[in-house]
Amino acid sequence: MKTVIAKSFERIHRSNLVGMRIIPLCFKPGEDADPLGLTGHERYSIYLPNKISEIRPGQDVTVTTDTGKSFTCTFRFDTEVELEYFDHGGILPFVIRNLNKE
Repeated sequence: MKTVIAKSFERIHRSNLVGMRIIPLCFKPGEDADPLGLTGHERYSIYLPNKISEIRPGQDVTVTTDTGKSFTCTFRFDTEVELEYFDHGGILPFVIRNLNKE
């Protein structure tokens, strides 16, 4: 699973990540890599719900590094439609599946 963690996203960039089935996560306000002591060389474990249907727009998620640091980020799926795109493997597979139904 691919994920991007950032302080914030421009709407179009965040939406494009979702469309490519990349999970956009935001640091909590006042946090970022520096105060958390992150270098970008860590391996990250993100504890996701078992089913896409259990994810809600704006939901918090715990991220843990291989160095033992743990912090909270927010899912930046902003709409139920984005969750549906993600569940289908991205926007292109979603569109193709819908075209095949017709």
